[in-house]
Amino acid sequence: MIRSAISYTRDLGTALVDPAARRLLWAHAGGVTQKTVDREAALTAAVGYLLRAQQQGTDAGLGSYHLTKGWGASYPETTGYAIPTLFVAGDRLGRSDLHEAAVKAADWLLTIQRPDGGWQGGRIGEDRQSVVFNTAQVVRGLLAAHERTQRSVYLDAAIRAGRWIVQVQDADGAWRIANFMGVARVYDTYVDAPLLQLHVASGQEEFREAAVRNLRWVLEQQAENGWFANADNTLRHNDRPITHTLAYTMDGLLECARITGEERWAQAALKAAEPLAERFLVQGALRGRYDAAWKGSEHPILTGCAQMAIVWSHAAEMTNDQRYRTAAEGMVNWLASVQELGRSGPDQAFGALPGSFPLWGRYEKFAFPNWGTKYFVDALLCAGRDMAR
Repeated sequence: MIRSAISYTRDLGTALVDPAARRLLWAHAGGVTQKTVDREAALTAAVGYLLRAQQQGTDAGLGSYHLTKGWGASYPETTGYAIPTLFVAGDRLGRSDLHEAAVKAADWLLTIQRPDGGWQGGRIGEDRQSVVFNTAQVVRGLLAAHERTQRSVYLDAAIRAGRWIVQVQDADGAWRIANFMGVARVYDTYVDAPLLQLHVASGQEEFREAAVRNLRWVLEQQAENGWFANADNTLRHNDRPITHTLAYTMDGLLECARITGEERWAQAALKAAEPLAERFLVQGALRGRYDAAWKGSEHPILTGCAQMAIVWSHAAEMTNDQRYRTAAEGMVNWLASVQELGRSGPDQAFGALPGSFPLWGRYEKFAFPNWGTKYFVDALLCAGRDMAR
């Protein structure tokens, strides 16, 4: 806690010295005035940030910009799931450079696949073990690259990874030892979806069976009011998970329902999506964490907000419930209004969403995680009825 406070004070002091960073902090201090925004301009600015996130480093992965520390190392996990987004955004905007960036990222990921078939956790240079969740997100990207290019090398690498994921699964369907923190988490529904995609692409039944085993375990963790136990990416705050991982869980369930046609996965997602939609429609915002009574706390986490806009867009299409459409539209406009504040900040962060609002919130404070902007792009595409999958 002391170390965190020292780091926070140091970063804040550094930011206040830089004129552009200081202007951005003042803009966040003034709050957001939600307005109707130019979504085409918001989309163009956001994908511009994703391209800079790739171009700034020594490899073809995506890093993230920090207000005082500059660009960080590439993150294989988020590079993987940015690939489908770059392809779909390229289609939407008619830009071949986005397609080229996606293929370049996929080719780089092939070069860092581990001998066990997985991909490391964390960022390049941290030399972490292979992690199930991170590996599955790379599989997403490789399957998208295979679909676009028909190059078998992408599918072959994805199959190797899938076999490793199946091999390290526990008997009850959860993943523990080979996963982040060594504990089972419900947001591995976001692992199940690429496994089901891999089953479709390869015809290998083991991938579907592993996904269904985990999905059954996940449903056992859901309370009657829709809240999920074991949903946080920490041990300390597992009683009030962040919206980022709650949204992973819901989005994974909805995606699995679309692939399999199994209604029960969708219904589980909707049980959680509805109370959050209701809170957003009444309060105009989502908090960063929600406990078992759906009581919120902490500053909004913008990655989770963007993901919930995606979940609500899918929910609206599935149910024709106008509340979901209204919530999705409202959230996209709010996020675009936050993005607009960035015009006063450093050029490198232009078009990006910060980790939290305001910038000094607990989640990725003073930073602009590439994954948050990826999900903002997806939310904009969903609002335009294009699905980045």
